[in-house]
Amino acid sequence: MKRLILFVCTLLMVSAASAQLYVPGENLKYKVSYKAKLFPNTEVAKAEMTTAEATLDGMPVYKVYGHGQTAKAFSWILPIDDAYTIWVDPKTNRTKRFESDLHEGDYTFKSTYVFDWINHNVHTRWQKRQRKEQFKTMRLTEKSMDALSLYFDLRATPDEDIVDGFSKDLEMVLEDTIRTLRFRYSGREVRKIKNLGRFNTIKFRCTIATTDGESFQDGTEFVVWISDDRNKIPLYVQTPIKVGSICAYLYEYRGLPYPLDSFIKK
Repeated sequence: MKRLILFVCTLLMVSAASAQLYVPGENLKYKVSYKAKLFPNTEVAKAEMTTAEATLDGMPVYKVYGHGQTAKAFSWILPIDDAYTIWVDPKTNRTKRFESDLHEGDYTFKSTYVFDWINHNVHTRWQKRQRKEQFKTMRLTEKSMDALSLYFDLRATPDEDIVDGFSKDLEMVLEDTIRTLRFRYSGREVRKIKNLGRFNTIKFRCTIATTDGESFQDGTEFVVWISDDRNKIPLYVQTPIKVGSICAYLYEYRGLPYPLDSFIKK
């Protein structure tokens, strides 16, 4: 269960980052819940995304910060406190630096990625618990993104391109490897979001390929519903598990760049 909650928090922050369009002042808050046939829908964690103006090496950047944490009532069995930060070049919308600081009980993981887009390399270093820090340099392509800005590409996709048959592959830089993620359009539908109301949404099914990058059939799959308007913010994320499902939903927002025209009614 710890891994599942952590996975959804990560997905949520990944999805939320895509929805930022790197607009300073935009803030999105989500709740993560678990539900099963014989288990009531229970909120177990929260996640938040914030975008601000900042500087990196003396240059102006957008700083996107994501934080996921277990609810207090469940912290004794699910002690998760994770933070992700990216610094983005405002001229190219490409990530310059990515950092993660993850805490799951007595497990800790820290990583740093420095992106060199001129030479199409990413220099990574990471460390688990008290183990020796590891380093690696990997090649980037035009599809490569860090784990937070991955869905920025989705938000920037023109509406006229999101039709039946639309799909796209992206590459996620993760620790010492690059994983392929494929998302495919699965239609438009009205979705009720708890405490917010009903929204017109665009539905995508997303699959992360296996570690060797050869198969999507055995990879992790999740579904994301984004607002069917110019904001394209993630409203709901769900991933099935053997018993029940883990989901996350938007419960508070501010600083959106456009009106939330996808909202229908309470």
